[in-house]
Amino acid sequence: MKFAYSTFVHYRYPLVESIKRAAEMGYDGVEIWGGRCHAYWEDMDEKRINEVKAVLKDYKMEVPNFIPAQFRYPSNIATADEQIRQNSIQYICHNIDVAEALGSKYVSICPGFSLYGQTVPHAWDCMMDSLKKIKNYANDKAVTVMIEPAHSMETDTVLTVDQGIQVVDEIGKDDFGLVIDTGHMFVNRESFTDIPSKVSAYKVHYHFDDNFGINDDHLVPGEGKINFSTFIDSLKNHKYDGWLSVELGWGYTNDPDIALRNSLEFFKKNI
Repeated sequence: MKFAYSTFVHYRYPLVESIKRAAEMGYDGVEIWGGRCHAYWEDMDEKRINEVKAVLKDYKMEVPNFIPAQFRYPSNIATADEQIRQNSIQYICHNIDVAEALGSKYVSICPGFSLYGQTVPHAWDCMMDSLKKIKNYANDKAVTVMIEPAHSMETDTVLTVDQGIQVVDEIGKDDFGLVIDTGHMFVNRESFTDIPSKVSAYKVHYHFDDNFGINDDHLVPGEGKINFSTFIDSLKNHKYDGWLSVELGWGYTNDPDIALRNSLEFFKKNI
């Protein structure tokens, strides 16, 4: 398995600095965060893209996933407001272009959420229509779009891995995949033993982060209450050989490097 981290935790650092630090710490790659001031699509002109690609090449770093800024803001692909929804679709498509330019393998998508007065089934239908349009846009791109099941504080459409599988089955697993977040699974009370078996036939990417089972705290693995040993054993039993990416939260953004080193130590000690 290979190890990466989401550059979001380096929120107060330039993206190229985050990539350099990832390499120097011993990570194999970075998940590039598509928000300001890292890789927001409107900022990523040819000059900036070439600067990032040069650093990636110099430090021999891969980009397993690109994460558009999207949870809560600035997009919602499930809303009944047609103008906002169409703009949200376009926003994701712009991010797909940036991800492809930077050589990312995947682009992860937030499922969106219903607004007041909108039923959840209607939000689901809006989301699926949006995802199909996004899939059509991505068909000729060198990236795969991935849906990320979340939790009730972020979505009311795709909460569980089973619901994520339902989405991928409807759209087509040749064109879509799943990003599975351990923190979301723990908040949702999902089975850490069964998930690797359920998704073994799908394109899948894993986010590792910890919490106490109440809020999605995005802690360093081992700092919360998740028992990762069962999950790691299950991944090994199903011969998963892809990426594990630590995705840390706001609480580490003032001084992220210690948390990132501790996360890599956790990976190397337990995997």
